[in-house]
Amino acid sequence: MSKIPSEAPSSWLPWLLVPIVALLAFGLGRCVPELVTPAKPNDHAHEDSAEVWTCSMHPQVRQPTPGDCPICGMDLIPLTDVGGGSEQVVLSKRAAVLARIETVAVQRIATPGVDLRLLGRVEVDESRMRNVSAWIGGRVDKLFVRETGTVVRRGQPIASLYSPEVYAAHQDLLTANKSVTKLRNASELARSSAEATLAAARQRLSLLGLADAEIDRMAEAGAPRKSVTINATDGGTVTERLATQGQYVEAGTVLFRIADLSRLWVQLDAYESDLPALMEGQSVDIEVEALAGERFTGEVAFIAPLVDARRRVTRVRVEVDNPTGKLRPGMFVEAVVRGGAVGEAKQKPLVVPVTAPLFTGRRSLVYVELPPTEQGGRPSYVPRVVELGPRMGDLYPVVAGLSAGERVVVHGAFAIDADLQIRGGASMMTQADANAEREPLARIEPNQKLRSELAAVLGAYLDMQVALADDDWHAAQAAAGRMLEATRAVAPARDSAADQAWSVIGAALESHAKQAAESQAIEGARGAFLHASGLAQQILAVFGNPLDTPLRLAFCPMAGANEGAEWIQATDVLANSYFGESMLSCGEFRSTIEPGQYLLSTAGAPVSAGGGGR
Repeated sequence: MSKIPSEAPSSWLPWLLVPIVALLAFGLGRCVPELVTPAKPNDHAHEDSAEVWTCSMHPQVRQPTPGDCPICGMDLIPLTDVGGGSEQVVLSKRAAVLARIETVAVQRIATPGVDLRLLGRVEVDESRMRNVSAWIGGRVDKLFVRETGTVVRRGQPIASLYSPEVYAAHQDLLTANKSVTKLRNASELARSSAEATLAAARQRLSLLGLADAEIDRMAEAGAPRKSVTINATDGGTVTERLATQGQYVEAGTVLFRIADLSRLWVQLDAYESDLPALMEGQSVDIEVEALAGERFTGEVAFIAPLVDARRRVTRVRVEVDNPTGKLRPGMFVEAVVRGGAVGEAKQKPLVVPVTAPLFTGRRSLVYVELPPTEQGGRPSYVPRVVELGPRMGDLYPVVAGLSAGERVVVHGAFAIDADLQIRGGASMMTQADANAEREPLARIEPNQKLRSELAAVLGAYLDMQVALADDDWHAAQAAAGRMLEATRAVAPARDSAADQAWSVIGAALESHAKQAAESQAIEGARGAFLHASGLAQQILAVFGNPLDTPLRLAFCPMAGANEGAEWIQATDVLANSYFGESMLSCGEFRSTIEPGQYLLSTAGAPVSAGGGGR
C-alpha cells in the first residue's frame, strides 16, 4: 500500500488565514466610526427645493405633487418653509393660485353703516289722534256721522245728545231771564236777586260744558232744548265709531276717534343684529306693493328701547308725509334705511368684508398680504389681531389693527392659517388673548405727590377719551403723547408697594400710550385706547381716583369685537370713544368713582404706601 505524501505547511497556511482576516476586518468595521466625505453644498439643492404638498385638514399627508387628499378629497396645498418665520406664510405664485387666495384693500366708506332692508306696516300717527267725547251724560238722539272712514271738519256737528240736566238748566235760564226782564223797574233788591238767579243759571250751563256764545243763544230761545249738539274738536278721518243711536252715555264717554292722516307712522321691525347700524335721523325709502312705482321718503324718528321677547325684534318708527292720502294705515311696506352720512371733518371708518376675519373666542384675526417687494416678489401673509365693530351687512368696521390701503385675505384664509399651524407658527389658535383676565392688585393709598402724578396721567387719558369721541385723531395723538410723558414722570418710593404696583401698570401704559401717539390712523389710536382704558381702571382700583372731580365707568356692548369694552370719562353725557359720532351714545354708565374712592374690584383692602421720588 503506497503512502500518501504529506503537504508542506507553506501550501495550506494562506488558505487558513483568509477567513480569520475577514472576521477581524468585519469586527473592526463595526467598532471604528464611519468616515464620511462631507457633502458639497449643492448635492441636495434639488431635493431641498422640491415642493411638498399637504392637506390643511390632515397635515400628516405629504406628497411631492399637487392633487387630492387621499383621506378627505380636499385639494392639497403647498407646504413651504422659505424665509417665512414663525408668523409669516410665503407661497409661490403657483401655490397662491392653487390655494385660491383672494385679497381686497382695506378702505374707508362714506357712511358708518350700510343700507338695511326692513319690513313694516303703516300706522296712524299717535300724536295726531283725537277723541270726541260726550261732555254731558244723556241719550244719543242722532248721529250725523255713521261710518268709520268719514272725513270731518273741525267744529262739524257729529252727534245730537238728549240730556235731562241740560233741559232743566235751560229751563232755569229762560225763567231767570224772564224774571230779570219783568223786574227791570222793580226795587234794587228784587232786581239784584233776579240777576243773581240768572248768573247762577248761566254758571250751571257753563259747568255742563256749554260755551258762552251757545248760552247766549239759548237765553234767547223761546223754549228749552231737548238735545245738545256734539261737535268735532279737530278735523280728520273717523277711525272708530263707539256710539250707537239710542245709546245712553255718561259724561266723558268716547263717541268717536278721529285721526289726521296727512302724516303717518311706518313701524319697521329690526332684528337685534340690525340695531348697531340704525340711528335717529337716517333717511328711509319706502315702497308699497299696492302702489307700484311710487316711493315715499321719511326719517327714522325713534328706535324703541325694548326688544319684543317673543318676536326678537325692535320697532323702528319712521315719520312719512301723506298729503294725497295714498298711504293707508295697515298697509305692509318694504323700506330701505340708508346709512347716515359722516361729517366732512370726520374720518370715515375702515371696513373689511365679513369673509376676512377669523374668529376664535374673543379674538378677531385677519391675514394681511405683505408688499410684493418682500420675499422676492412671492405672495406672503402675516396674521394680525384686529378689533371689529358690530357687523353692518356684508362689512365689519375696523376699530383697531389695520390701516387704509393694506390688503387682507378674503378667500383662502383658512388654508393659510392651516399652513401656519402645521409649521407651529402663531396661528389663530395660538394668538394671545388681549382680554385675558389679569391678577388683581392690592389697593394702595398714595401720598400727595404720587396722587398729583397719577392725576396728570388720568388727565391726559381723559383728553384722549374726549378726542376719540369727537373723531379727532390728531388731538388723540397729542393727548397720548402727554399721557406717555406723564406716565414716565410717575416715581413712587423705591421698593414700596406703590413702586411694585406701578412697575406692572406703568410699563404697559407707557407702551400703549406710545402706540397711540405713533398711530397711523384713528383706528390704531382706538386700539391702544382700549388697552389704556383697562390700565386706567387698574389705576383707579389700586390707587383710587386722584382727581378732584368724579369719574364714570362706561360700557359699550358693541365694542371689543362685540364682547363689550369699558372706558373712563369725566362728563355726565355718555360719549363713546370706540365708535365716535357713528355710535356716540351707545353704552351705559356702570359706576361713579368719587374723588379719593376706589373702583370696585376683587383687590384687597388699602394699604399705606409712600410715594416719594426715586
